[in-house]
Amino acid sequence: MFDTAQRKKLVSVNGLKMYFPIHTGLLRRHTGDVKAVDDVSFDIYEGETLGLVGESGCGKSTCGRAVLRLYDPTAGTIEVDGTDISTTSQSALRKMRPVMQMVFQDPQASLNPRMSVADIIGEPLREHTKKSKAERLDRIYELMDAVGLNRDFANRYPHEFSGGQRQRIGIARALALNPKFIVCDEPIAALDVSIQAQVVNLLEDLQSELGLTYLFISHDLSMVRHIADRVAVMYLGKVVELAPREGLYDDPKHPYTIALLSAVPEPDPAAHDSANRVILQGDVPSPSNPPQGCNFCTRCPKVMDICKQEDPEFREIEPGRFVACHLYNQ
Repeated sequence: MFDTAQRKKLVSVNGLKMYFPIHTGLLRRHTGDVKAVDDVSFDIYEGETLGLVGESGCGKSTCGRAVLRLYDPTAGTIEVDGTDISTTSQSALRKMRPVMQMVFQDPQASLNPRMSVADIIGEPLREHTKKSKAERLDRIYELMDAVGLNRDFANRYPHEFSGGQRQRIGIARALALNPKFIVCDEPIAALDVSIQAQVVNLLEDLQSELGLTYLFISHDLSMVRHIADRVAVMYLGKVVELAPREGLYDDPKHPYTIALLSAVPEPDPAAHDSANRVILQGDVPSPSNPPQGCNFCTRCPKVMDICKQEDPEFREIEPGRFVACHLYNQ
């Protein structure tokens, strides 16, 4: 059990909104917004892994990128290591980059094909430190050892590696400046199942060795159960439930979380046949035109009249457990 009371908050996100404008017509008038992230709040504590889960298109990756200010947020505050970065200029943010880094989803797309492994891992060192060439090379070799890459491969190019090895290069690059906080944006989604466990185990080993803090974004609920200390569930741009891992998986509160967990494959055939599956009706509404009231009201099996009129408050219903649902607001 991860004890948040004993830990310092490293990341604090409050009321984060990330809207993308829609321009239509000949004059490209602003006629609406895609509400990719809509009023999201959470804290991440030092040494913790917060899992962020939800189906494709719910705003997980956008949220992760906005937290690192790879996007300029529409509204809300983001504090990292005691510094509010929500409105910081890009030049001032550059000085913060060593503290916070990102491991991207597609290792093929996030590595420059014209740069060797040594150049890719060494780029943050060239940009942010005054190390000599020899010192940089020592650090590059050190990082390659840390992520399990052979030093002899330092002058090879990304296309010469497998997907798992390319992801290790991306992790080594993220670690180059000794960050405190790393956003892992579906780091295993593009990998074979056999490699996924290796990469997750590597992330866990690095966390215990270096005291890292992760925001681990994924749609793989069984993998999140393995790596996360607490889990936030997103639906259509909003966090609907936030709870410690065991509490969430053993006793989910929000109807969407219940449906999401009931869809996880069950390896035991007897349990699979007797599993109580919740099949949601209809499709996810468009983030450019979310329903009035609760975002989930169009598909919720426990929908009430109030759900279609009022957006439920995201509030603490038990110590450490937050839910946005009218079932718990009575």
